[in-house]
Amino acid sequence: MSRRRNKRKRTRTRRLLRLFGWIVLAWVGVTWLVVLVLRFVPPPTSAFMIERQASAWLHGEDDFELHYQWVPWSRMSKRAPLAMVASEDQTFPFNHGFDIHAIHTVIEHAEDGERLRGASTITQQTAKNLFLWGGHSWVRKGIEAYFTVLLDITWPKQRILEVYANIAEFGNGVYGVGAASRLYFHRDAAHLTRRQAALLAAVLPNPRRLHADRPSAYVERRVAWIEQQMRQLGGTRYVTADDPPRPRVRR
Repeated sequence: MSRRRNKRKRTRTRRLLRLFGWIVLAWVGVTWLVVLVLRFVPPPTSAFMIERQASAWLHGEDDFELHYQWVPWSRMSKRAPLAMVASEDQTFPFNHGFDIHAIHTVIEHAEDGERLRGASTITQQTAKNLFLWGGHSWVRKGIEAYFTVLLDITWPKQRILEVYANIAEFGNGVYGVGAASRLYFHRDAAHLTRRQAALLAAVLPNPRRLHADRPSAYVERRVAWIEQQMRQLGGTRYVTADDPPRPRVRR
């Protein structure tokens, strides 16, 4: 009798493991298919846009308006993605979704008792903005890492930059360089100047408190630094060339 119970228990365990395996395979298949489709199709929205719109409805923000306008790479001033790379992820052309050096630096600083700083690459931020919700839980970070790997092995670097430039938040409800260029500078994203591109990149750390059209002294200091980095990285060739020059400076 005991042997029969043990056999039934082993059978049940095998079934649960098999079910779990199928669930994992289905998750990988579905998510990878979505990532593959979005390599070629402009995202109609993003998880962050949906979350922000839902928050506005829940809190009765009747005057809230979401601005999103997709701009293809061919009609986007390359100064915009260059400014984002110069500001946020100077190793972008060479890393594989994660900046290992930056992660080690953050860990060392944390061990020394310093305030924990982010080390997210543009690929990680694209994964987070496109597929996930806000917050800092380990579960979300784990899923973010998973999508980061999918993006890195499925999309070329240019596609990652193109999507990030189109879904990044540049103000309260303002997503992408297309909408931001129109609202703040009254021009198409194709005609952004270096300063305007730097202004947009400068507000990315906190786009609901920092303003590209009304820059504070802090934003102006960031703009000056970003413009300097854009020059030192070698200009737009850094984000357009198949073999860009290695950066002479590092954040």
